[in-house]
Amino acid sequence: MKIIVCVKQVPDTAARIRIASSGREIDTADLTYVVNPYDEYAVEEALRIKEKAGGEVIVISMGPDRAAEAVRTALAMGADRGIHLKDVAFEGSDPYTTAKLLAKVISGMEYDLILCGKQAVDDDASFVGPALAEFLGIPQATVITKLDLSEDRKSITVEREVEGGKEALELPLPALVTAQKGLNEPRYASLPGIMKAKKKEIKVMDAASAGISPDEVGEKGAKQKLLSLSLPAERKGGKVIPGEPKDAVKELVRLLKEEAKAL
Repeated sequence: MKIIVCVKQVPDTAARIRIASSGREIDTADLTYVVNPYDEYAVEEALRIKEKAGGEVIVISMGPDRAAEAVRTALAMGADRGIHLKDVAFEGSDPYTTAKLLAKVISGMEYDLILCGKQAVDDDASFVGPALAEFLGIPQATVITKLDLSEDRKSITVEREVEGGKEALELPLPALVTAQKGLNEPRYASLPGIMKAKKKEIKVMDAASAGISPDEVGEKGAKQKLLSLSLPAERKGGKVIPGEPKDAVKELVRLLKEEAKAL
């Protein structure tokens, strides 16, 4: 089995986010980055499949120099090798151009299964995985919580939560799935794993080696243009309504009508 996992480096969700002076990006000074949490489920599932069926797990990430840290983390978890897509031309990429670039690179590789996180926690687009499958022309299943490989290794059966129940799907391989919380419990990288990861290969590819024109990626090829970023308005403190329940209910109704304009 040859399994490809797409990962993204994102700001730590515990970090305090500030808007840069441009108003179109976040201030990255002193910001801590981590592997996108949903991508960790994808890496873990790939490793579990490899442990059962054998094969190779390849991790791909696009981003600046620091994005190599995300690839190295996946290698420390147990992935075999990594690919880091890095080029000034990739700056300003939107989900569409990211998926297009990934498809260009992956189309030249052998693979049986591609795993992605269901979304990145920085933009919540949930776009790259499905778009990548469309570019490659392979079947896909999103937000899965269970995956089973067939005995002949020619198909997978997956489960996904839907309103009021679960949906089971069978997909022929090669296919792409996006991982949801509940699929597994991602492992921590062990000390031996961290040491081994330092010696594992991370291939760096720019636009030329990826075989794609700079005009097709980055800000030039993007279908979305970010106009501005803003932090949510500060919430006002709540109001406590004293008194007996009967009187408090009347006051609550009045506040909802007159102040909140909710009724």
